Formats: sequence, structure tokens, C-alpha cells
Amino acid sequence: MSLTHLNARGEAHMVDVADKAESRREAVASGRIRMHPETLALLADGELPKGDVLATARIAGIQAAKRTPDLIPLCHALPLSKVAIEFRLDEPTSSVEVSATCRLNGRTGVEMEALTAVSVACLTLYDMCKAVDKDMEIGEIRLESKTGGKSGDYRRQGMSSPIVTGASRRADPGLALDTAAPCIHIKCLAELRERLGVSDLDLPFEALERADIAGLKAALTAKDPRFAGLNEGRVLCAVNQVMGGDQTPLTDGDEVAFFPPVTGG
Repeated sequence: MSLTHLNARGEAHMVDVADKAESRREAVASGRIRMHPETLALLADGELPKGDVLATARIAGIQAAKRTPDLIPLCHALPLSKVAIEFRLDEPTSSVEVSATCRLNGRTGVEMEALTAVSVACLTLYDMCKAVDKDMEIGEIRLESKTGGKSGDYRRQGMSSPIVTGASRRADPGLALDTAAPCIHIKCLAELRERLGVSDLDLPFEALERADIAGLKAALTAKDPRFAGLNEGRVLCAVNQVMGGDQTPLTDGDEVAFFPPVTGG
């Protein structure tokens, strides 16, 4: 078997994929960061000093997947259609398991994007928690599965079930608007969750006078004045796990997360 990133003279080069047929490609990678039990408890309770740790690590992982060719010299710039980062808090091993799924329709695979996403998500977890625990260890970063492409499908032997996040607290009955009609899924994270007393809810799409974030804020405030705080400049939002603003358009089924800013350093 030859290495595709080496030419006939043994020189590193980018593989030309122009003649390959497009196909649906997906890759899943995983990793783990171990920490003191006390640190894991602070993370679970949202009491770490830098804010919402998991939300920040999720965004970092998504951004890292999109920037993979800037980090890995011979990777192609890919039009990713999906990047999903999931976490599972594992109390018996005092660790956080991280999973990244990347997908596209294209001519080359997304294994490196998934591995990069996991790596940066783990590094971000370290950065967010290092103020209280510098003994954390990152490891077990590996490809779990891939589908599509000439080489066929791959699944690591003994691969565990996909990592999923714990169930969120549902909104109080006065705010929860679960409906079969077109709707927007809303999540309030970190201190917003505590201040508003609501974790997640569904708002009928028809309730929006404008199909963007500004229209969503107005519709929520009209239902409950407590949501007026979402217009504070310090409140951030993400649409389908990608940072957005008041002019970001919305469509049926979108997930919008509101959260306070976090600090680095």
C-alpha cells in the first residue's frame, strides 16, 4: 500500500481529487479529558469561573473542523454540511468523553476534520477548567468510524454507542410550546437558564413577524417580558451551533442557543 500524500520522488504533496466522484462522506472521532472529581462536579453544576464550559468547547470544535486545512498542511478546504460535537460526563472515570461527527457530499473524506474538532474541543475544555485543575489529561483521540469514498466504510472494533448529552431540564408549562407545527427550538444556557428559569422550549415559527434572530427575540419578549434581557449586548447566540446575530435568518426546525459571553486567557 502506498501513501497518497507522497509523489514518485517521495515528496509531500496535496492529492488531486478533481477526477473523483462525489459521494456522501461522514466520519466520527472521539477523545477524552480526565480531571479531578471535584472539577467534573463544578463543570456539571455550571460553577466554573469562565462560564458555560461545554457550550464554549462545542463552538471551538465546530470552528476547528472548518479550519482544518489551516492547521494540517495537505488537507483540502471542504464545504462541510454538518459538524456536531457531543459530550458525556463520565463520573466513574472522572472524565468528559467528546465525540465529533463531520459530514459532506464531496470528493475526499472528513476524518481529519472530525479528529481536529475533537482535539480542539478537548483543548478548550482544558482551557476553561485549568484555573481549578492543571492536572487534567487529554487522550484516546481516535477515529471511530467513516463512511463513503473509494476505500469503503470503516468502524472501529468495539466502538461504543454514540455519545449523547444529558437531557436538559424542560421549560415550565407556561413557556414550553411543543407542537407539531413548524417551530424554532430555543435553548437558554448557563446563567440565562437560571435567570429565566427555563432551559429549552419550542416557539411556533408563525409567531415570528420577522424570520431572523431579532424577530425571535421580539416574539419571546411578547410572550414573557423576562426575555427582554436577550437584547442586552452581552448576550450571545448561535444558530445550529454556529455563531449568529440579530440579522441571522431562521427557518423551520432551527435550533437557537442564547448564552452569556465567556472569557479566555
